[in-house]
Amino acid sequence: MNLITLDFETFYDTGYGLNRLTTEEYIHDIQFQVIGVAIKINDGKTEFYSGEQVSNALANIDWSNAMLLCHNTQFDGAILKWRYNIEPVGYLDTLCIARAKHGTNAGGSLKALAERYRLGEKGTEVIDAKGLRLEDFPEHQLRQYGAYCKNDVKLTYDLFKIISKDFPMEELKLIDITLKMYISPTLTLDNDLLAKRLVDVKEAKTKLLTSMMDKLEVESIEDVRKVLASNKKFAELLETFGVEVPMKESPRTGKMTFALAKGDEGFLNLCEHENDFIKELCAVRLGTKSTIEESRIERFIDIARRNKNTLPIPLKYYGAHTGRWSGSDKVNFQNLPSRDKNKKALKNAILPPEGHVVINCDSSQIEARVLVWLAGQHDVIEQFRKGEDVYSVFASKVYSKADIDKTERAVGKTCILGLGYGTGWRKLQNVLKINAGVTVSDQESERLVHLYRDVNHEVVKLWKDCDRALADISSWPVDKKPYYLDNRKSVLVTPEGLKLPNGMYIFYPDLEKRMVEGKSQYIYKQRRGEVSIWGGAVTENIVQALARIVIGEQMIEINKKYKPVLTVHDAVVCVAPEETKDEALQFIMSEMNKNPEWAPGLPITCEGAYANNYGDC
Repeated sequence: MNLITLDFETFYDTGYGLNRLTTEEYIHDIQFQVIGVAIKINDGKTEFYSGEQVSNALANIDWSNAMLLCHNTQFDGAILKWRYNIEPVGYLDTLCIARAKHGTNAGGSLKALAERYRLGEKGTEVIDAKGLRLEDFPEHQLRQYGAYCKNDVKLTYDLFKIISKDFPMEELKLIDITLKMYISPTLTLDNDLLAKRLVDVKEAKTKLLTSMMDKLEVESIEDVRKVLASNKKFAELLETFGVEVPMKESPRTGKMTFALAKGDEGFLNLCEHENDFIKELCAVRLGTKSTIEESRIERFIDIARRNKNTLPIPLKYYGAHTGRWSGSDKVNFQNLPSRDKNKKALKNAILPPEGHVVINCDSSQIEARVLVWLAGQHDVIEQFRKGEDVYSVFASKVYSKADIDKTERAVGKTCILGLGYGTGWRKLQNVLKINAGVTVSDQESERLVHLYRDVNHEVVKLWKDCDRALADISSWPVDKKPYYLDNRKSVLVTPEGLKLPNGMYIFYPDLEKRMVEGKSQYIYKQRRGEVSIWGGAVTENIVQALARIVIGEQMIEINKKYKPVLTVHDAVVCVAPEETKDEALQFIMSEMNKNPEWAPGLPITCEGAYANNYGDC
């Protein structure tokens, strides 16, 4: 198999570039133009091609026996496929590898990595190319640009040789699977359904705004929108009605700010205000301030138009420091709405190719299962293994009875999913109101926290073990050897961070213990600033990371027979021919019911279904 290292240089200008447009928008734009491409075949000489030479050079490569390597392959691989209709056997990406190997907060640019590994300097000729189309380049400047491009290819190739040496093969496979979801999309879109839903969303919003014009004594819908969408103006409006504006401490600045976001406890209380007009104001504010669905539908329609009705799935490999995927290209498939039957139109508009079905298989309660397995909470492990409803079991303890109704089960579920990471009573109180629709007193919320900790003592012990790990990582004792955090021997505590079963790490850069507002806390650094961390939060990080490894390993096995076209949290989505849908579903579920070799005794299971669209399965 040949290794083709490649780098495209393309036209960009003020208002037209990746700083303003998504990758997909940029490549499909009418202004798009390839200035040139540098190509290196295996360890041979790197050559630069421009103009008509580009197509000829690419056509002369046997792509049926080639892996493509780039730094940001999502960009270069998409150009190769979408503009030249060329698809290699597989994809490699030094940017993806670097994110996993060094952490998501380490510099991932080619310039930063070249400096880190002392590979040489990345040139600056690209700056001088701004606004220049191929026909505008003087010959000498095009030669310089070609040299710059060839240097990028050399840096990428040299970087790959270094950082791929001990990089797990399974993770390379996941990079390839992830990139193919975007570069070679399989799913399609129902434009008619999207267009209809967009009309409904806009009409509903207009109706909401119109209903408030007289009540707010304003002359236009736009005036209503401005009042209700602005935190400051909405706060002023509340004050005119004698309503105390809820406040909260900003986690970023530490100063007091308005608690008017839809998840804020103060705003939730306003939504249940004794004054019906205040409740109505809050309801309309939610309808006017939240434009996510509208903008998403419009974006989906535009994507379908540009991509011949197909849907590239832009997922960022190792998007979170726990290894989970995250959204990119301004489309986050990790949080498409699904509970509201109307808002579910986005998912319902995602279709398989003609003659196929969509299969969605989800690891059931994977994080709750990993948590008790990791902690050694044997009684709950046994409940999962027997197929008992763990949420109802805990709710039975809460309400001291055997028969649990739907609302009581929701309370049990909220407690199981939230309290496993050390959530306090006040936050639990808020989450119960949001997720379960249940209001509990301060005393009752405290009781629930104590009850969970009393019956899940091994989980509480795990928090303390994670606290000790933080202490060691922040100041590694002399002569101390790395040690396993858990009896399962799945997580190794090292001076660098927490080593996972797949060889990757959870990093806590520049971790230190210091006094913050009179309290001793562990702090580590991210690009967005400093983050406080403690044993419960570390436990959550580990559980998410292990759950991601489970899903990743399953996806690799599934990919041997059915191409994954999307992954959302703990679910894998594939397509299969209509005539073999039952066989395909059985195969995928069987793979997602298998225990990883590193996790004997982990009581995993899954749920799966197929349908003619993504929303229905």
